[in-house]
Amino acid sequence: MKLPAILIFDVGKTNKKVLLFDEQYKLIHEESTQLEEIMDQDGFPCEDVNALAIWMQQKFSEILLRKDVDIKAVNFSAYGASFVHLDENLNIAAPLYNYLKPYPENLKKRFYDRYGGEDRIARETASPVLGSLNSGMQLYLLKYEKPEVYKKIKYSLHLPQYLSFVLSRMPATDISSVGCHTNLWDFEKNEYHQWVGQEGLDKKFAPLYNGDKIIGSVDSHSEILVGVGLHDSSAALIPYLSSFHEPFALISTGTWCISLNPFNQTELTNDELKQDCLCYLSYKGKPVKASRLFAGYDHEQQVKKLAAHFQKGVDYYQTVEHDAGLFSKVKEVKQSFSKLEIGDFHSYEEAYHHLIWDIVQQQVSSTSLVLKGTAVKKIFVDGGFGKNKTYMTMLANAFQGLEIYAATVSQASALGAGLAIHGSWNDEPLPGNIIELKYFADMG
Repeated sequence: MKLPAILIFDVGKTNKKVLLFDEQYKLIHEESTQLEEIMDQDGFPCEDVNALAIWMQQKFSEILLRKDVDIKAVNFSAYGASFVHLDENLNIAAPLYNYLKPYPENLKKRFYDRYGGEDRIARETASPVLGSLNSGMQLYLLKYEKPEVYKKIKYSLHLPQYLSFVLSRMPATDISSVGCHTNLWDFEKNEYHQWVGQEGLDKKFAPLYNGDKIIGSVDSHSEILVGVGLHDSSAALIPYLSSFHEPFALISTGTWCISLNPFNQTELTNDELKQDCLCYLSYKGKPVKASRLFAGYDHEQQVKKLAAHFQKGVDYYQTVEHDAGLFSKVKEVKQSFSKLEIGDFHSYEEAYHHLIWDIVQQQVSSTSLVLKGTAVKKIFVDGGFGKNKTYMTMLANAFQGLEIYAATVSQASALGAGLAIHGSWNDEPLPGNIIELKYFADMG
């Protein structure tokens, strides 16, 4: 008997994954590939969407031939701030321009001068000024600097919706992709921002859906349902929203440490925006206040310096146990780690305790921006720092009065994409064990 399953395509900048989950969301198949980038017309590297579509179709066909699974649905999660442009015949009309591509300063100035200034647009769209990372600005650039390309465009689909289109042939727009620092969405009015209509960009967008919608089926004869696709950061929050209903915040740690509070619907202030605070829209169209800290990158650079100075391996920090005595000593030092000389420390352990306490204090400042005015009692930490006992113990000390947990979710973005359309493909109740938690107490 075939096992009912959902197929997920999870597309990152580097790794492109295909995954299968059963009805209890246990992972039953996973494989990944990396695709060579190509160059756009300006010689800047970009995603090869033709190669990506061919890979998807090939993997989909292979999985359909399996004798052990019965694919009920397929959904998608992918990185944001990226458009695939289709012409009137629904063929690719332009490259997927890289969000890291520098944005012309003169065009940026012209845009913000025309529509009320950086502070106003950033506040109303919950989008810090990020150039090409504000994906709406990519279309604005095409209109004025590549008009011959712009004229060809019938639909501009964010990447997750293009993945959905590859199998469903249904153009769609998803609220979680529009609501991710795109400059397109007016968070105060809960609709496309006024400038979008004034520039006519809204005519380039397909119908708008919440991220829990089914857009269609693979073809007219198939019973395999196709989801609309989700922005990967929003998808990664869904396992938590499915598992916990009391107010919580999530610190998702990696190169960036992103604090997410889905229970904070307050409007962003100019001050918060300047401190790298923004808002996402969840897959159901609700604002999620978020703040960012470059802490993972900082940690990576500093442990290399510590390893070189103390003649240890780069991963030696993983052996460091939390020491209450060292922590007490470190807390008395008022200078930040970066202002001190490594030679001032007597041991690697002492220096590392100081580094982590410095990072934790910055994390408290960043996370507090999204906690303000909410009834959050629990903070979950996933990713690399969630596995770091020294970090987690110090965080518990810094956030006294709150419960601090390390959280482990396997393949969170892909899992979230499956959970988003749970009710459409799966008759089983949501499982209660998809997140593994470890409580950390303040040990001084």
